[in-house]
Amino acid sequence: MAVHHEMIHVSTRGKGTLEITSSIRECVETSGMRDGIVSVLCLHTSCSLVLMENADPSARHDLEHYMERLVPENEPYFTHIYEGADDMPSHIKMALTRSSETIPFTNQHLILGTWQGIFLWEHRSHPHSRKLAVTVVGE
Repeated sequence: MAVHHEMIHVSTRGKGTLEITSSIRECVETSGMRDGIVSVLCLHTSCSLVLMENADPSARHDLEHYMERLVPENEPYFTHIYEGADDMPSHIKMALTRSSETIPFTNQHLILGTWQGIFLWEHRSHPHSRKLAVTVVGE
């Protein structure tokens, strides 16, 4: 069993989902392994990872808008607002979603459903540079 570690950087444009499937696929290919699992960990507390439909952007749009209604900004009971009105809501959105994903692969191809993609979900209003730790385990 072999292990390959890689750090990737993703630039966001502010709130929204950004597909990173191809970047994860490249990490698997770079590892040289044919079969195994790839683990992706987001090293931040105000963005998250999500497996989501990648064929029709309206599915992600609906999800993003639903989350905005679920966890709105400027609630009077939020006390953690040092970095702005989106500070605490971003942390809550991250906690409600995931900060890591594990995907199997075979013949260096990610095993994903027909319409599934891996997305970084930025919860902050402003652009950020995000780091993802990618670990490939296999043979």
